[in-house]
Amino acid sequence: MSGPVRALLIPSALALLVGVAGCTGSPTPNAGGSDDNSSMVLAQAVEPTSLNPLLGYGANGAAKIYDGLVAHSADLTLAPALAEQLPTPSADGLSWTATLREGVKFSDGSTFGPEDVVATYRALLDPATGSTVRADFAGLQGVEQLDNRTVRFALERPWAAFPHKLVLGILPSEALGVPLDQVEPVGTGPYQVVEHKRGDRLQLTANPEFRGGAPGVRELTVVFAPDDNTRAQRMQAGEFDGAELPPRLAALAGSASGMRLITHRSADLRAVTLPTGNPVTGDPAIRAALNAAVNREALVQSLLGGKGTAASTPVPETTPEYVDTTASIRHDKARAEQLLDQAGWAKGADGMRARDGAPARFTLMYPIGDVVRNDLATGFAADARAVGVDVQLAGLAWDSIRPRLGQDALLWAGGSPFDPDLALTAALRTGNPWGYSDPVVDAALDTGRAQLDPAQRATAYRQFQRAYAEDPAMVVLALVQHTYVVRDNWNGYQQVVDTAGAGPLSWGPWWNIEKWGSK
Repeated sequence: MSGPVRALLIPSALALLVGVAGCTGSPTPNAGGSDDNSSMVLAQAVEPTSLNPLLGYGANGAAKIYDGLVAHSADLTLAPALAEQLPTPSADGLSWTATLREGVKFSDGSTFGPEDVVATYRALLDPATGSTVRADFAGLQGVEQLDNRTVRFALERPWAAFPHKLVLGILPSEALGVPLDQVEPVGTGPYQVVEHKRGDRLQLTANPEFRGGAPGVRELTVVFAPDDNTRAQRMQAGEFDGAELPPRLAALAGSASGMRLITHRSADLRAVTLPTGNPVTGDPAIRAALNAAVNREALVQSLLGGKGTAASTPVPETTPEYVDTTASIRHDKARAEQLLDQAGWAKGADGMRARDGAPARFTLMYPIGDVVRNDLATGFAADARAVGVDVQLAGLAWDSIRPRLGQDALLWAGGSPFDPDLALTAALRTGNPWGYSDPVVDAALDTGRAQLDPAQRATAYRQFQRAYAEDPAMVVLALVQHTYVVRDNWNGYQQVVDTAGAGPLSWGPWWNIEKWGSK
């Protein structure tokens, strides 16, 4: 990057104009937006821990503040962003080369160039910087600048999904001389930061340097409202222009005049992790029995209102080319009882099981305030109890959940509609947080990652599913549909298949918010 690095905050007068009335509940013509629909107020359940891409912000692209070298399109394919065209692999698959756009500027007015790409990725790879996404780029050896428009990435081994990782937001090179949590959020995306009020909201305004032109929505406020019920109440009260809500709450809020209910397919799997370090969930018989005991179809219909699809293996139907329809685990309560009996988990007078004096009992954590995960955890616990396994539910904050992932079960959410490798390797290959390890699963995942040929990749992921079904690491429950409520005074919405964690600051219904405008 050339040119001076300017101050982060825009004059405070702008901050006062962005959704103040709407976010405090005071009546305004457009819920939190301006009279001419040039501003929008959206609600998000989970506040990002940082606005730095190297600390996890915008991992799926559509990050509003930043651009990557590439971006995802509505049809889930990749499109050039800061790269002039899609990166190309070498013949051996061990490197990828990208030619960069010219004339792009950061929001502080300085010029984007290859040195910024190199600096961003080298900071990511340097253990001393403490990037929280470094593990997600395992296999990337380095990056180099070839000339004033070209960079090349070197890989340890071929990695078919690597181009999808290039949605990572690029930072100015000069900004990276300080600890990552002190780096100013300066990017080339359609918006720039006005103010980040932690625990409350993020205020953005149009980036005058954006290469795509001025957004129709010039002022964007994202309010952080983690509790689902509270978020629904505030949406109904007219505080927000849009929000993600659980299906039951969305149906209620979306029925109001002037509101629109939107439903997205997703690759968002919900599953119960079964840590191998726990004496109960680490028993293969318990794992197999719980997979047979759960009635997935009933959970989808009764708890999700039909807004989802039952699933028993972790390759989502949203990537059908990789799905093996013969690799599934069906509901069979009698089989579950038989497996537990054979493994010595005997029923007591109360119908609950124990072995050698140790009860068949474990804790299932879920994020407190998350209605859908709470409901699914409750439904799963009921099915487990029906075969004699006692599941104790614990709604906790993430700071309490993370240290316990290796010992206690979690109602997990994850999945990618873009490529199976982006979710499966981290969740199920040896080295995952729950301690699961299967050499056949590892070999299939490694092959799927390394093969550039689509047919060979599809074969590998089908092999993975068959191996997983024989030795499941989790109890996969369902693919959930995401439901949103949006005020019906906007043009520009384009439906996509969601990732897990979709929202206003990432992939999801507002992925192209810079192209929206008033009706």
